[in-house]
Amino acid sequence: MRPHTALFAMVAAVVLGTAPAGAAVRAPQVGIASFDQLAQPLPLPYDTHADANRAVTEARQRAMAQHKLLLIDLGGNWCLDCRILAGTIETPRLKAFVEAHYEVVTVDIGRFDKNGQIAARYGIKGRLEGVPALLVVEPRGNTLVNQGHIFALADARSMSPQALADWLANWVG
Repeated sequence: MRPHTALFAMVAAVVLGTAPAGAAVRAPQVGIASFDQLAQPLPLPYDTHADANRAVTEARQRAMAQHKLLLIDLGGNWCLDCRILAGTIETPRLKAFVEAHYEVVTVDIGRFDKNGQIAARYGIKGRLEGVPALLVVEPRGNTLVNQGHIFALADARSMSPQALADWLANWVG
């Protein structure tokens, strides 16, 4: 195979999502420059009545079956940063990207007084430092992939929509 043909094949693999493990995956271009361009009203992504333990277990099983990462989104509907993240994920290009790479489960944390056992499973003890708190989990070993970066989006409104997409792409590949 000639060098330019091999390079073309590698680029095509990344674009088509068939790149080998460890290959860099680029985030899609979100297509909006500001959170003001998100559909209104912003989503209320957290089911306050859900059985969080069951929801996480079922999402982990789906992630394993579909060879995806598990994304556990801990937050509350009262949290503007949580709702901005959910609205940004709903943009068409980012939604397709997230659906291709993650099995997402949202967990309502109430006013930091509910479902703390979910974070504790992954070594987060005590009260969360902020929300949204995102746990990127490799489902087969049930191991936390983004240790040290769990609260990176807790001030999502100070970021750009593209920065949120880039953060999500960091853990894929």
